[in-house]
Amino acid sequence: MVVAVIADIVGSRRLPDRSEAQRLFDETIARVDGEHPLAERGLRPTVGDEQQGVYRALDDALASLLLLQLALPDGAEFRFGVGIGQIHPVESEHRSLSDGPGWWAARQAIEIAHERQQRAVPSSRTWIVGAPGQTEVMDTEIAVSNMYLLARDAIVTRMSGRERRLAYGRFNGLSQRALAEQEGITQPAVSKALHASGATALLDGLTMLMGGAR
Repeated sequence: MVVAVIADIVGSRRLPDRSEAQRLFDETIARVDGEHPLAERGLRPTVGDEQQGVYRALDDALASLLLLQLALPDGAEFRFGVGIGQIHPVESEHRSLSDGPGWWAARQAIEIAHERQQRAVPSSRTWIVGAPGQTEVMDTEIAVSNMYLLARDAIVTRMSGRERRLAYGRFNGLSQRALAEQEGITQPAVSKALHASGATALLDGLTMLMGGAR
């Protein structure tokens, strides 16, 4: 089993410069993957406003997607569908392709995330679906993970661009003093922003998700 991820750009039709936005997304994905290489095959554009990537484990996928959310600037957002299941290569004369239950589950997951965002949970950005045939234990793990994602996305979507930058920098090991210099604010202001935004709790959870190592 692997973890397949489909990402689409939130509000892509409202972007004033789609090409410039794509450059920004590409650069941010490359930076996050370079600093935290968790993907087996990192997110890459496919068609329209979609990206696809593959991860070896669910923890790796969830950690990488959160780091990407934190690294993106204001006005740039992804929605993620995470599918757990088999994928396999498909022969083609044009380019390498893959298919399988993992991708079908990821497609279903992103549709659920979008529906939740449009209706009951506007902050929803990420959802997980397991392909048919998962064990009861896996189903329970997915349910718990989706509960975590609902809370996590609610925190991230309320954060300002500065608060996300501070959280990402703090996770990368920068001191509050260094972050204050970067942002042109005081160290107490950095501390207040990290706590008030929920970033401190978010980063503690991320550390646990990545096995306690930073």
